[in-house]
Amino acid sequence: MKKALLKRAKVVPWLANVTLYGCLFAGGDFAHQCVAQRDRIDWRHTRDVALVAVAFHGNFNYFWQRGLERRFPGKSMGMVLRKLLLDQTIASPVATTVFYTGVSFLEGKEDVLQDWRDKFLNTYKTGLMYWPFAQFLNFVLMPLYLRTIFMGCCAFLWAAFLCFSRQSGDGTAAVALAWILAPRKQLQAPDNVFYEFSYFSTEFAFSSQLMS
Repeated sequence: MKKALLKRAKVVPWLANVTLYGCLFAGGDFAHQCVAQRDRIDWRHTRDVALVAVAFHGNFNYFWQRGLERRFPGKSMGMVLRKLLLDQTIASPVATTVFYTGVSFLEGKEDVLQDWRDKFLNTYKTGLMYWPFAQFLNFVLMPLYLRTIFMGCCAFLWAAFLCFSRQSGDGTAAVALAWILAPRKQLQAPDNVFYEFSYFSTEFAFSSQLMS
């Protein structure tokens, strides 16, 4: 099966790379939902993530990888570092922006930029702890016709993180790690707890004033 896949990727590299990338990216959303809400999988959300991944991310990464290789051919350290720099300063911000705005658009949100404004910067900084290392291996080890597929394998985990960040997190690795350690636990106290805390705080302050 592995040989057949590699042969197919050589024969029809665009179709193989884009299709597999989209499936792996959507699989990341499905994996996140299986952990977060396994009793009620939101298939519409997985569909929206898959549409964004296939329509944009898979195609963008496929042609982006080829453009980088044409401009900076080879696997020398100088060429790899140039490709890494451009990838993280251009491709990464674009891909993150399209994910947040694209899924919001497909969901029919009035303000499709809200998630992007709230979480883009944190997400981009978190990506700098992950993608440079993944892309370094990609540029050094993978032949050009497999690079988008390799990115899809890496994007499986990244998509799970993005979907968590969009629904429950803030784009930071710390909040995601806290959720991984206790996925069923609410990361924020319920509203009634907040109000009870505020009520007792007010009562305590009032009592202290009477005693003084």
